[in-house]
Amino acid sequence: MAHHKSAKKRIRQSAKRRLHNRYFAKTTRNAIRELRALESKTEAEKELPKVISMIDKLAKKNILHPSNAANKKSKLTKFVNSL
Repeated sequence: MAHHKSAKKRIRQSAKRRLHNRYFAKTTRNAIRELRALESKTEAEKELPKVISMIDKLAKKNILHPSNAANKKSKLTKFVNSL
């Protein structure tokens, strides 16, 4: 257990950030799942920029590794183009 005031604050901050990061990561995963479930190309093309934006934001905040984000975006774009 932390004994210093600053260490206790750091624990509180990291717990808060962890919840925040988990929420955005889960929201993005759900958006990806919904995009993959679409069968209409026009709908998928409309949703793709929103999902790519979400992925970029996660990579920018280091919630996702940049390479992982690039792979996800690439695969989603290929998926939408193949519809």
